[in-house]
Amino acid sequence: MSEVRLMEDYFIDNPMYDQVIFRRRFRMQISLFRRIVDDVTANNEYFPQRSDATDRQSLSPLQKCTTAIRVLAYGASIVAVNEYLRMSGSIIKEVLVHFVDSVITCFGDEYLRKSNEADLARLQYVGDQRGFLGMIGSIDYYIHWEWKKCPSAWTGQYDGRS
Repeated sequence: MSEVRLMEDYFIDNPMYDQVIFRRRFRMQISLFRRIVDDVTANNEYFPQRSDATDRQSLSPLQKCTTAIRVLAYGASIVAVNEYLRMSGSIIKEVLVHFVDSVITCFGDEYLRKSNEADLARLQYVGDQRGFLGMIGSIDYYIHWEWKKCPSAWTGQYDGRS
């Protein structure tokens, strides 16, 4: 049921929500999302859909990856995600662990590496063109801003380099 709703909302030919809303909700293009789902599914035996002893289907790779990406994209609580996809909190935690491990395995060498000189030069150029002079310094924590009127519940949470 939840997989059907997910498909109808985002992944069929004429979905309920268009690509603009998909990008807003998942923080990426649908083509990138599909690439991640395909690569993670191909490289981790946890993600392909299987049947259990009673011939009941497990969660689909799309459901698992959607859950993980929504939690990571929003910093959402497990409760916020489990209502839409109807997954238990323990399953969502399990999915997150497998998803993060798989993303590191599949994409770590290409995307999760330390920036080199060419990367920094490209980022500096793009930042300068968009009016963010010295952008690299802020990414590398060389520039610090004081947050006036910070909510008291967050006081000290974003101090220092960590």
